[in-house]
Amino acid sequence: MYSSRALRVVRWGRHTCHCLDAAAQLHTKQFAPKKALILTKFSRYEFEKKRHGNIPEAELEKRLKERGSDYNMLLYHHYLHKGCENTVVQALRNQNIDTKVVTRFDYKSDVIEESDIVFTMGGDGTFLLGATRILHPNKPIVGINSDPTRSEGHLLLPKRYSVNIKEAVQRLLAGKFRWLFRKRIRMTLIGQDVYKPPVELHNQQLLNPEYRYLDMDWSNASLPTSYMESSTMVEPRGITYAKQARVLPVLALNEVFIAECLSARVSYYEMSIDGGPQFKQKSSGLCVSTGTGSTSWTYNINKLTPQVVSQLMNALKHETGLELDSKDEALVGRVTDRVNQVLIFGPEENRMCYTIRDPVMSAPRSAAEKRPRGLARRLEVRSRCFDANLVVDGGLSFPFNDGTVAILDIHDDDALRTVVLDD
Repeated sequence: MYSSRALRVVRWGRHTCHCLDAAAQLHTKQFAPKKALILTKFSRYEFEKKRHGNIPEAELEKRLKERGSDYNMLLYHHYLHKGCENTVVQALRNQNIDTKVVTRFDYKSDVIEESDIVFTMGGDGTFLLGATRILHPNKPIVGINSDPTRSEGHLLLPKRYSVNIKEAVQRLLAGKFRWLFRKRIRMTLIGQDVYKPPVELHNQQLLNPEYRYLDMDWSNASLPTSYMESSTMVEPRGITYAKQARVLPVLALNEVFIAECLSARVSYYEMSIDGGPQFKQKSSGLCVSTGTGSTSWTYNINKLTPQVVSQLMNALKHETGLELDSKDEALVGRVTDRVNQVLIFGPEENRMCYTIRDPVMSAPRSAAEKRPRGLARRLEVRSRCFDANLVVDGGLSFPFNDGTVAILDIHDDDALRTVVLDD
């Protein structure tokens, strides 16, 4: 089960070792973890308990009902999640694997470093949180959907393993899986306020209380020194100033979004694609995704609906005289799917998809500006915004205002080692 791709350098801390790419980096038959870390979702019920100061259960039920929330349903899904969590713990311990369970409040670098594998229990949000702290490609992460009735879990094991935990663990230990190295976006900020702590957006997302909690000193946090050493850092053209440069201590698995905080305000920035000429742009924001994120927000920003496709078919019929039946729902559906399929690319591909969302075009533009969506290996963005943020995977929001420059690129060193356990 070796990859056919060539030998390449993978950095670990300050040391460099040569190892085979993909599955060959850690042969599945030799995969025998001794210590497992389980990052478990902070359930909505637990969130409400903490939010209300651990008041008596009867009082909590009363307050939730007064607010229109279904207390019994919160409790039901909490116990469903905990039951799945307990099953995973027992399955791992039955295999003599030392297993530790933590919530987002205790998910820190030290417990991650001392584990051989990280499991996440919850949905895609918990998986993204788990991935955020794993900064090297030799630490596997496996997501288990603890409540498949409420979550699709696109980044997790197939749903059937949620009720077949023992089988999933046995297949992992037997090497009956393949590695998938999901590329991530590295972000370098250059400016005066690049060490300001980010806003943790989970505080504003009551419906997703497990979404991204990082307990760290953001004023000094950064990626390891080796990341700075291996980064192809280039000062953007035309910018001369004594400002700080900082490689952010997180990596984007899905996407990076840059825009003014107030969505009604136009975002203004300058942009360069793969070292090309800079151009000015106004829009409702810039979204940059990985192959993993190409099926998520980026897809929904760019996809065509059957309604739009039907209108395009009518226009083509009028302009060309072709017999196109825009009322044939099956035909419209097939055309829609075919067009939208080009938006998706593989999670292991070493490139990003950028989308200039709702571009404002008031004059003739360059070739780059006429293509609001495209693929790139490196992007440079200089903010001309008033109150903007750079948001990582929808969970962490870094200030990104006038004069600050963001360099977005993908490095092999930053790949996330995940597992594909087929149905």
